[in-house]
Amino acid sequence: MARIKPSVASRRRRRSILKQTKGFQGGRRKLIRSATEALHRGWAYAYRDRKNRKREFRRLWIARISAAAKMNGISYSRLISGLKKSKIELNRKSLSEIAIKSPEDFARIVDQVRDAK
Repeated sequence: MARIKPSVASRRRRRSILKQTKGFQGGRRKLIRSATEALHRGWAYAYRDRKNRKREFRRLWIARISAAAKMNGISYSRLISGLKKSKIELNRKSLSEIAIKSPEDFARIVDQVRDAK
């Protein structure tokens, strides 16, 4: 039986790595060892940042809601507490969109929250 040499599989694996590092700079694109290291590190950062993106957007929404609430004379925590008490189920993303796109509607929501106390 003939001996099978690994050259085809190795070449395919290396070509795959170099294809995925397209757009990287310098040796991180051309040299297999640097490219492999850069690719694995990139995957780790991508995994981490998929989790972080959710946190960062929540922080952004809270900052926007807080600013809009202060403009209407109420603190963020009292607004959220009042929303829960008055059984208005709006998530932070939609609240921040309302605060940006239609401040008068946001002011109406704040008035409803004040009445709910």
